[in-house]
Amino acid sequence: MFTPRSFLFVPGDSARKMAKAGSSGAHALVLDLEDAVAAESLPAARQLVREYLLDHADRSRQQIWVRINPVDGDQALADLAQIVAGAPDGLLLPKCGSGEEVVRLGHYLTALEAREGVAPGTTKIVVVATETPGSIFELGSYSSAGPRLHGLTWGAEDLSTAVGASTNRNDDGTYALVYQLARTLCLLGAKAAGVHAIDTITPDFRDSEGLAREVRRARQDGFTAKFAIHPDQVAIINEGFRPDAREVEHARAIVAAFEAAGRAGAAQLHGMMLDRPHLTQALQILEAAGAAR
Repeated sequence: MFTPRSFLFVPGDSARKMAKAGSSGAHALVLDLEDAVAAESLPAARQLVREYLLDHADRSRQQIWVRINPVDGDQALADLAQIVAGAPDGLLLPKCGSGEEVVRLGHYLTALEAREGVAPGTTKIVVVATETPGSIFELGSYSSAGPRLHGLTWGAEDLSTAVGASTNRNDDGTYALVYQLARTLCLLGAKAAGVHAIDTITPDFRDSEGLAREVRRARQDGFTAKFAIHPDQVAIINEGFRPDAREVEHARAIVAAFEAAGRAGAAQLHGMMLDRPHLTQALQILEAAGAAR
């Protein structure tokens, strides 16, 4: 399974929007059964999502994920009972309190994959890990969440509601300190767990320049992907997570320097000493560029 850089949210109750999203260029679609669907529309939306999954079994160019309802609520099992038959590539778990909920969801998936004849362990999980105040204090718990965990992402909208804030932004448009903290801890929690850190949405889909800045900062900081709420955001995200030619050239030079040094733990390049972290970073850049050897 390839690693998506762009995840596009699509309402799970709209067959038209699902069909349109398929040509968006997004590396992964996230068919939404949570915030985008009213409670009374959930049964019909689950059926639509199931049909879309079954009709799009070839995921070689675009993965299909599903945002289910919170696992500690009364709708998640009904979501899973319908959609696992379609073998989604992964699930987005909202309002997650800790790694224990990922473990519990994994048990549900193991049983349902067996029932539906889906290859065991293939359904991955990404957690929205910062939507409640208590969840911030559990970001270290995902290190023991199990092999299904693919990544952590953070969210500022639900968190600001939960803390009773009137806004999550400063006057200059940047995130207020509370949300910068949530973003930073999510990044560190993901890296501690050995999984991907995925940046949250940019709500204003008309602000292309702002989105490009956020993508650039996300990649610089160590995030490997970003969520989109509109098809117009996808190309900017895909391009922003692709290292430029200068970065790729420098990364290749670092790899070549270590190859020339044999098994040495250090190498020289243009008069600078390099050690193993430089090599690791270079290989990550080449992988992101699709140029890893």
